[in-house]
Amino acid sequence: MSRFTQKVVVVTGAGSGIGEAAAKRFAEEGASVVLVGRTREKLEKTLAGLAAGDHLVAACDVSDADQVKQLSETVQDKYGRVDVLVNNAGVIVQGRIHEVELDDWKTLMKTDLDGVFHGVHYFMPALLRSKGNVVNISSVSGLGGDWGMSIYNAAKGAITNFTRALAMDYGADGVRVNAICPGFTFTDLTEDMKDNPELLERFYDRIPLRRAGEADDIARAIVFIASEDAAYITGVNLPVDGGITASNGQPKQA
Repeated sequence: MSRFTQKVVVVTGAGSGIGEAAAKRFAEEGASVVLVGRTREKLEKTLAGLAAGDHLVAACDVSDADQVKQLSETVQDKYGRVDVLVNNAGVIVQGRIHEVELDDWKTLMKTDLDGVFHGVHYFMPALLRSKGNVVNISSVSGLGGDWGMSIYNAAKGAITNFTRALAMDYGADGVRVNAICPGFTFTDLTEDMKDNPELLERFYDRIPLRRAGEADDIARAIVFIASEDAAYITGVNLPVDGGITASNGQPKQA
């Protein structure tokens, strides 16, 4: 398919995991992809794996408003338009609230939440002109609570409702805003869990499909919801989680 031919797609956190997989999918469908992340070397590696196109590597820390403002200007100077913004960059902090430090809270919020705000704030004028759309990467942790993940839950919960509110604010302008909410997914952040079968089994007991997600599972959902195939979908927080959110929390029956 070529659903994104002559479209410009900005993907943050594109150096690995879900962002890298999404960038590859968009490029395969004809998009010019702007690869955004803090580490140029990782972005260059992603670029090497993309289908041929007029792509751009942009080292940028999304937690820094000035850097994101400059990024938006650079992208519009080069392409003259932006059609899709994928706010994917994020970090994870674990621990109960009395076990984490104030700096942990600030660091996570600056990337996971402020980074989304910065992207939408600075790219929205271009998206209004193109009648484009925003895809925020939230989490099933933004739809319900997790043990020992309160800071992460707070940020993702905010993104969930931010997505709904943005959809209401900009729908009449032709701009759609949705979020993808991954469940347990193998990325660089969870790679070490592959060597812990006992821990994986505990996770799989909660997942009806009995496996972890792969980055490409999430990427396919991102590309779908950003495409014209989803033209009548906005304000949705879509779980892509193997069925975790279908459960009422009861243990698997024998």
